[in-house]
Amino acid sequence: MTGQSFIYYFKIIFELGKVRISFPVALSALTGYALQTGEIGPKGLLLALGVFLVSCSSGTINHLQERHADALMPRTQNRPLPSGKIKPSFAVTVIAGYFFTGSLILLTSFPIVAWIASVVTLLSYNAFYTPLKKITAFAVVPGSLVGALPPYIGWLTAGGHIADPTIFWVAVFFFIGQIPHFWLLLLMFGNEYKLAGYPSLNDIFSENQIKRLTFTWILATIASAMVIALHVMSGRTVTFLLIFYIFYLLFSLSIQLLVKKDLQARAAFFKLNFLYLFMMIALVTDSIFHP
Repeated sequence: MTGQSFIYYFKIIFELGKVRISFPVALSALTGYALQTGEIGPKGLLLALGVFLVSCSSGTINHLQERHADALMPRTQNRPLPSGKIKPSFAVTVIAGYFFTGSLILLTSFPIVAWIASVVTLLSYNAFYTPLKKITAFAVVPGSLVGALPPYIGWLTAGGHIADPTIFWVAVFFFIGQIPHFWLLLLMFGNEYKLAGYPSLNDIFSENQIKRLTFTWILATIASAMVIALHVMSGRTVTFLLIFYIFYLLFSLSIQLLVKKDLQARAAFFKLNFLYLFMMIALVTDSIFHP
């Protein structure tokens, strides 16, 4: 294999793993670990790597599951499988590689709960949420469990109790946040989902109604973020910065919807995603410096 072809296949493997999704999954598992231990350390980073690789296997499975639907949507038709860049057998090999390597790390370096929780997260995405999308336009509501599980991976691995209020509220934040995240995507690409034959909220609600519903879920996400800022975090500086951004998000999106009468989906999408990233960084920082 030449260097050029190696880079070509490396990019494909990278894309199959949905790294832009798998990295936040790993970071949220690391957040749960830091919340329980008060540190990151080599063990925390190794846990994040194992979770990242198992998540990449889940992403590749999803590419395989949705390759026919992806071929019908302009946004996804150039992905490796629908575009014909690779065969399904290559994707299966990538799945095995990601899953075996991630499982090896988790099973040899951590209590078995780390691997079990990672596999449960994979199954909830590939065996529950993905098929459910073909049945109902509201699949994202129960499917948001996928976003709530990764923090528990790190928390349980570090010996945390499953019913502890700290990890519960963090999981609630990520659970609620998945819903407006998806509905903002729907506002941007809803017509493409219809091309692929997926049930769509666009068939049930008008665009303005979807925007108002999405804004309601954003408010719920903001409320859960405030609970974390006020009752989970203890560092003054990082808490102040988080609350400042929460109010900025509330104010800017309220102006868009209530004053300008238009929620700009793309801008709201990136602002909301930054809240998720900011939340994880804030929780890890607070856990390390204010255990």
